[in-house]
Amino acid sequence: MPSVELFGAYLIAITLLTVTPGVDTLLVLRNAASGGVRAGAVTSLGVCSGLFVHALLFAVGVSLILVQTAWAFSAIKWLGACYLVWLGISSLRQAWAPDLGAAPLRQPARQVAPVVKAFREGLLSNLLNPKTALFYMAFLPQFIDPAGHVLRQSLTLAGTHFVIAMAWQCGLAVVLDRSGQRVVSITRKRLLSGLTGGVFVGLGAKLALSPQ
Repeated sequence: MPSVELFGAYLIAITLLTVTPGVDTLLVLRNAASGGVRAGAVTSLGVCSGLFVHALLFAVGVSLILVQTAWAFSAIKWLGACYLVWLGISSLRQAWAPDLGAAPLRQPARQVAPVVKAFREGLLSNLLNPKTALFYMAFLPQFIDPAGHVLRQSLTLAGTHFVIAMAWQCGLAVVLDRSGQRVVSITRKRLLSGLTGGVFVGLGAKLALSPQ
């Protein structure tokens, strides 16, 4: 496990990532709007289950690299830092983009969404999103102790992400169901994108400039 300080930084960064509106969150809200809280929760379960797949693939890949050479792991961390800076800049640009508007969600007639379909949609949305895989490849090495058990650490961090994401997305589904609101606030999207972008740029710059 990472140190308490590193784990605290991980909690902050992963929470900011989770609450920033994205494809997975919008899918959960869409299914909740059409099928109620149950559909939204099952979709969220599918989305969050994909996190363990990304963590497993990351751990297997990094473990193989560590067996071959130590400098390759450092190279991955450096490239990951660059990716975090790029991701942060993209978020900051999105925060001030003139076309960043509210995202209305259509409200079709309520119907019972099949559990398997909702879960499958959420899982595929996460697994087929290259940004998630790239983010895990860039993000997890910063909190992994190469001398420790990489797979166990990766799954633990993914499990933490799973709990936070499930709580957030299911909470949104409940609020959406009770309030009937079908719009994501422009101000909220700008604030979250700007805050997340600043954190990622700072974290990436710190990692790139820190001694190995």
